[in-house]
Order: sequence, then C-alpha cells, then structure tokens
Amino acid sequence: MAGNKSFSRKDRVSEQIRRELAELIRAEVKDPRVGMVSVTEVQVTPDYAHAKVFFSTLSGSASVEGVLEGLQKASGFLRRELGKRIRIHTTPQLHFVFDQSLERGADLTRLIQQAVAVSGGEQSEDAGDAGSGER
Repeated sequence: MAGNKSFSRKDRVSEQIRRELAELIRAEVKDPRVGMVSVTEVQVTPDYAHAKVFFSTLSGSASVEGVLEGLQKASGFLRRELGKRIRIHTTPQLHFVFDQSLERGADLTRLIQQAVAVSGGEQSEDAGDAGSGER
C-alpha cells in the first residue's frame, strides 16, 4: 500500500492551491492585464517553499506577456491571501508559467479536422461513384 501514493499530501496541497488561486485571480485581482485566466496545474516543491503555477488565457498567446506581468505583480498579494486560506507551514513563493498545452491541443484538433475534411471529401466522391452503378 505504501507504493500507492496517487493522492499524496503534496498532491492534495497542490490541488487546493490551484483551486484557491483560481478563485483569488477570478475574484480579487483587479489588474486589467489579468483577464480570463485559468490555473491549469500547480506543482509544489517537496518543502512547499515554491509553487510552479501553470496558467492559460483565453486572450491568446499574443497577450501572454502582459498576463504574466500582471500575475507576477499580484504574486505577493496572492501569496498573502493563500496563507490566510491554506494551513501549511510555509506558504510557497509563486512562479507563474504559461501552459501551452490547451493551445497545442486546439491546434492539433484543427489539424485533425482539416485532415478528416480532406479525406472525407475524397471518400464521399468515391461513394458517389460506387452509388451510380446499374441495378
């Protein structure tokens, strides 16, 4: 049973930090650069001194730099509020990282749809030829 650490304390703390930060950013951060931001994942170091906060934004990759600056400016406030909401011995320093996985996923989906449309068009032409046979 010791090998099964799927829900370790570190994982639970990371998830709680993710939920709290998402709520704080949504409700409390007033910086206009920080618009529609989703906190996708949080990774904490074993000593809880640092947390890597992965985020995505609906405003696109062009505005990531501004969003990142806004989050970094708010990091002291976010850390202080996090310390009030989560009971751990050390409130971690927050390091924000843009999560490109959603953007890459959307690009892959678009490419797959284009490939299906191209191959689907060829198949429907073939189906049309097959359907014109005599009875």
